[in-house]
Amino acid sequence: MPASAALPTALIAGWTRSAVATHGGAFGALQAHEIAAPAIRALLMRAGIGPEKVDAVVVGNALGAGGNPARLVALAASLPDQCAAFSIDTQCCSGLDAVSMAVGLIASGQASVVIAGGVEAWSRSPIRQHRPLRQGDAAVAYERPAFAPDPTRDPDMLASAARYAAAQGWTRAAQDAYAVQSHERALTHQALLADEIVCINGLTHDPYPRRITEAVAARLTAVVKREEPELDETDSPDCSISALGISAKADGAGFVLLVSPEACRALRLQPKAAWIASTSVGCPPETPLLAAEAATRAVLSRAGLSSADALAVIELHDAFAVQGLSFCQALHIDPQRVNRGGGGLARGHPIAASAAIALVRMLAELSLEKPSAFGLTAVAGAGGLGAAAIVQRL
Repeated sequence: MPASAALPTALIAGWTRSAVATHGGAFGALQAHEIAAPAIRALLMRAGIGPEKVDAVVVGNALGAGGNPARLVALAASLPDQCAAFSIDTQCCSGLDAVSMAVGLIASGQASVVIAGGVEAWSRSPIRQHRPLRQGDAAVAYERPAFAPDPTRDPDMLASAARYAAAQGWTRAAQDAYAVQSHERALTHQALLADEIVCINGLTHDPYPRRITEAVAARLTAVVKREEPELDETDSPDCSISALGISAKADGAGFVLLVSPEACRALRLQPKAAWIASTSVGCPPETPLLAAEAATRAVLSRAGLSSADALAVIELHDAFAVQGLSFCQALHIDPQRVNRGGGGLARGHPIAASAAIALVRMLAELSLEKPSAFGLTAVAGAGGLGAAAIVQRL
């Protein structure tokens, strides 16, 4: 443990996740609580404690359109009626922010045993409409809400990523190569990944990863290019973004079991990791993909670590390949060290669950490292939000 860090107030006693199912796939008919509940029941069973011991659940959910999804999750998982339930929506950061807030519940003495993470049923997300201003007018459907009050500061995230790729010179070839490697790693690690995945609706593995040759990658058309048509692109490198460089819509859930040191002793649990530090930050909403870099710098400082070299495991939810490339360059990290079991590009992107699933992936990889090793999970979210956490293997 770094000398500047206090003794951990929360210990991690277990983790589980669902597979990440492509949009409209194996989880296409399931509501969020129907995906989350089996994962939570399996988490408690693996840890060897009963549901009556859980004081609270904190659940990230971005597409449920109101209500309190965490309460539905708690009741569907047969947690006690008196169990507190908190729902968090910070978009892609939700799952990791939920865990950080659960740590706060333990640190403040409000809870001793908390289940936290995220779930998304993108396939069943409600159809959204803006209420008309005048009677008789039709409602206006929309796909996503605003993430900044000023429309000029709230670009489409794909367009923002394309603009950034062009500005920084990240070529399509480099992006595609990064994505292909993510898929290859996920396929290579399928046996390891199976240990962390709970069978839900018959799905026991992430179905999206696939083998992609350079020839196949080259034949894919560009999804988006930079938006400045007046620029002469004849002599410019191709920095467009193909489908390979974008994480696909998906459904899924991931959760961790957090306990106080006192509860850990009382329940005779064997903690596997200690929560060392976490942070949530904001950055300019025009370039939200950079927020993971800012969050990582902040959490390294908070944990008393001088650089990413101190980390044994690094898990970044990469919504875009250009995000992963930028993250590694900015933090001086060899890309071979990031997402060694494949990232979001290979799994898919169940918005509020993505960072929680990345945390589960990091914990699973960290369990293979030597005691006292550190692991990082980082994510960027819509609106220019970032979150990161560091844990230490016990």
